[in-house]
Amino acid sequence: MKRLRIDKYSALYLWAAFMVWFGITKRDTFLSSTSLKLVLQENVITGVLALAFLVPLATGTFDLSIGAMMSMSLVIMTTLAKNDTVSPVVGMFIALIACAFAGAISGMFVVKFRVNSFIATLGMSQVITAVVLKTSNQSISDPFDKSYHRIGQRQILGQPLYVYFLFLLAIVVWFVLEHTPVGRFMFAAGGNPEAARLAGVQTDRLAWGSLIASAVIAGFAGIVSSWKVGNFSQSIGPGFLFPAIAAVFFGASQLKGRPNVWGALIALYSLAWGIKGLQLTFSTNTIWIEPLFQGLSLLAAVALASWQGVIKVKKRKGTDDSVAVASIAGGT
Repeated sequence: MKRLRIDKYSALYLWAAFMVWFGITKRDTFLSSTSLKLVLQENVITGVLALAFLVPLATGTFDLSIGAMMSMSLVIMTTLAKNDTVSPVVGMFIALIACAFAGAISGMFVVKFRVNSFIATLGMSQVITAVVLKTSNQSISDPFDKSYHRIGQRQILGQPLYVYFLFLLAIVVWFVLEHTPVGRFMFAAGGNPEAARLAGVQTDRLAWGSLIASAVIAGFAGIVSSWKVGNFSQSIGPGFLFPAIAAVFFGASQLKGRPNVWGALIALYSLAWGIKGLQLTFSTNTIWIEPLFQGLSLLAAVALASWQGVIKVKKRKGTDDSVAVASIAGGT
């Protein structure tokens, strides 16, 4: 029974409770194939951003710029496509390079200037938001042709390709974090940076590289949005930040007791099915449900992770007692 303890698999138990409860109360719609397709498709972008947040978190580094990175990627692609500057495929790579450059700047502030990653990436998100607003102060509609949309929207077993891209990306991130020396070094740096540094681990280089990787993955979320929605508006991007963070922190308390890919995805879709059930229950005026559920789940996820020791709060050397930084419990 110890293997099935509730703290390690609480997201699965919560998911099962949602499926049973809403499956009974809303059995005509909740368990339909339509609901399954919608839940999978509606949460792909959040899932990609959750992976973007998870990568630097493994090193104890926070990246709060992922939503803005996604917006920047999308506005670059839509602007280039609308003006027929380059082909949409070339625009994809330009957007990813721009995100990587922004991530490198964030890493420079964190590593070289020793700015707390929380503050550095929050500031970077505002800079990127300013760039996005300067680039396009209005929505951009229908910039892509049908051939570009087919890259991500081609159907396989009733689901568009971008759904499979999420899980393919998850496999790649999982393999790197769990089955390569780089992944082990990242968790060592996140769990005990001083001990890792003394053991010869390049903790600063890992933190810097993780922020670049996070930015590129967040940029890929913008590409997914270009396939899924195809348009740009200023509201796209930042709204995905909180559900992505909630999924990662909730998932960090699952399976391994530290940030992990499958825990994050399980948490993501567990919460997504809960939101879908509530939306079907309150069939009218449901716009308030998602932010309320996401806010409560984020508070609960962080509290659970802190209670289980997944998040530790420790004082930084050379600072006042009132100054503390959060670090992520690592380990292999």
